[in-house]
Amino acid sequence: MTARPLAAVGRPHRLDVLIAGGGLLGGVLLWTMNLHGGPARLGLPPSLTLVALGAMSVAELLRRTAPMAALALAVPALALDITTGTLVATVLMFTDVVYAAVLYGPAAAARRIPLHSVLVTVVTAVALTALWQNPQVVTAVIGVALLTVAPAWTGLIIRNHRDAAESARLRAEQIALLAERDRTQAVAGERARMARELHDMVANHLSAIAIHATAAQSIDDPSATREALGVIRENSVQGLAEMRRLIGLLRDPKATEGAQEPAATPTLDGLDALLGQARAHGGSSGLSFVLDDARRPGGTDGPRPTAPAELAAYRIVQESLTNALKHAAPGEVRVRLAHERGGALTVTIRSPFADRPGPRVPGTGTGLVGMRERTALLGGAFEAGPVSGPAGRVWLVRAALPAAEEEEQR
Repeated sequence: MTARPLAAVGRPHRLDVLIAGGGLLGGVLLWTMNLHGGPARLGLPPSLTLVALGAMSVAELLRRTAPMAALALAVPALALDITTGTLVATVLMFTDVVYAAVLYGPAAAARRIPLHSVLVTVVTAVALTALWQNPQVVTAVIGVALLTVAPAWTGLIIRNHRDAAESARLRAEQIALLAERDRTQAVAGERARMARELHDMVANHLSAIAIHATAAQSIDDPSATREALGVIRENSVQGLAEMRRLIGLLRDPKATEGAQEPAATPTLDGLDALLGQARAHGGSSGLSFVLDDARRPGGTDGPRPTAPAELAAYRIVQESLTNALKHAAPGEVRVRLAHERGGALTVTIRSPFADRPGPRVPGTGTGLVGMRERTALLGGAFEAGPVSGPAGRVWLVRAALPAAEEEEQR
C-alpha cells in the first residue's frame, strides 16, 4: 500500500493537532523525569527516544488526512522507542495511529490491518515461547495484543457501525426522494384526471350554448330565438349542476364513498339521453344522431364492463358528440358499441367529415388528447382520424377498452 504524496495531504484536523501536541509534551515530560521503560538496548543512545517520540507525534498529525502514511511512520518509530527506553506516551500514540488507520484508511486496509495484528501477536507469542522460557511471556504477549489487536479491531467495529449508519441515511434519503417523486406523479396524475373530467363534463354544454347563441344572433325569427334561449338555459343549468357535483366530490370525497352517484359517474345506460341532447343541439346544423348498441345480440346482455371502462366509454362518446357538433358536416353521426372476442368493449363513432377552415365554435384542442389518455390508462387502443367510406369521407373515432369483468360464479 503506497502512501499519498505530501502535496496531496491536507491540513491536519484540529483534534489531531491537539493529540500530537499533547503526546509530544507528555513524552518530553516523562523523559525529563526519567520515567521510561528501562535502559537503551543494542548500544543506542537514550536520546533517540525523543526522536521516536517526535516521529510518532508527526504520525499523529497525519492520522486522519493520510492514515496509511501515518502507520508507515509509526511502526519504525515504535521499534526505535522500544530499543531506546520505551516512553508510555509514544506507545499510546502508536495504538491511536493503528486505530485511525483502520477507521479512516481505505476499505482494503481496514480489512487487512486487524488480521495482520492478530498474525503479529501469534508470531510474537510463538517466538517468545520458543526463545524465552519464562512465565512473563504471557504478559509480553498481552502487551503486544493491546498494542495491535485491540486498537485495530476497535477501529474496525466503529467503522462498520459508521458505514451501517451512512448506508441507513442514504437509504432514508432515497426513500424520501422516491416518496417525493411518487407524490409529484400522483399530483400530476390527479391534475390530469381532474382536467379531463372538467373538460368532458362542461365542454358539451358550453359548445351547445355557443352554437345556439350564434344561431340566435344570425336568425331573425322570434320562435327560433326563444327555442335557442331555452336550449342555452337548459345547458347552463345542467353545466352548473355538474360543476357543483364535481366540486363536491373534490371537497369531500369520503362523503360519496359507498354511495351511487349516477350523475357524477355516468354509465353507458345514459347514452340515450346523451344522444337526445345532441339531437336537440345539432338539428339546426343538419346533424342526426344514431345509437347502434350491438352489445346485446339476440336480446341477451353481454359481459358488463368495469366502472372505469364504462366511464371512459361514456366520456369518449360525449367528447366525440361535442366534436361532431363543432366540426362535422351535415349528415348522420353513428355511435356503435360492441363486444369483441375476449370481452373487450369497443366504442366507434362515425361522423361526416367537413373540410372547413375552423370549427363552428372555438375549442381547447385537448379533446382527442383526453380520449387517448383515458384509453391508455386502461391499457386499450385508440385511433381517430378521417377515413374513406361508402358514403364518403368520415371522421372515425374508435376505442377498444379491455376491461370486461368476469361473470360472477353462481
